[in-house]
Amino acid sequence: MKTLQLLVLGLLLSIATSSQAQVSVNVNIGTAPSWGPAGYDNAEYYYLPDVASYYDVQASQFIYYGNGKWNRSRRLPVQYANYDLYNGYKVVLTDYHGKTPYSYYKEHKIKYAKGYKGKPQKTIGSKNAKYNKEVYSKKNKGNNGHGNSKH
Repeated sequence: MKTLQLLVLGLLLSIATSSQAQVSVNVNIGTAPSWGPAGYDNAEYYYLPDVASYYDVQASQFIYYGNGKWNRSRRLPVQYANYDLYNGYKVVLTDYHGKTPYSYYKEHKIKYAKGYKGKPQKTIGSKNAKYNKEVYSKKNKGNNGHGNSKH
């Protein structure tokens, strides 16, 4: 009888312990890349004037036009493989919250032409961090960017 009581007590303790167990999952989705503009934690998209492309922060993807359509990729197209994301200017599209920022590409291309420089920017990552092809391709990831889309 005592054995049965100990068995039941052990079973009850086991159930009580397992019911209080917690599972913690930390998923790093939608975090700004290290080369991204500091101070814009809720930004959804950046427009990169020098490469006429967008960056989707939530999906960690570049959006660029090629082969007659808009493409999404973790990397910029090959012609921009050496583009310095840390030093290139990023326009934070604070007023756009859809799925297709390129719907306003014509306006963005005019307003933020290649070589556009708004107010000085700081990157999220190290001040001395430099983009290089090797690091970028391995991490596939990262300036107080100013400039808003009116859309």
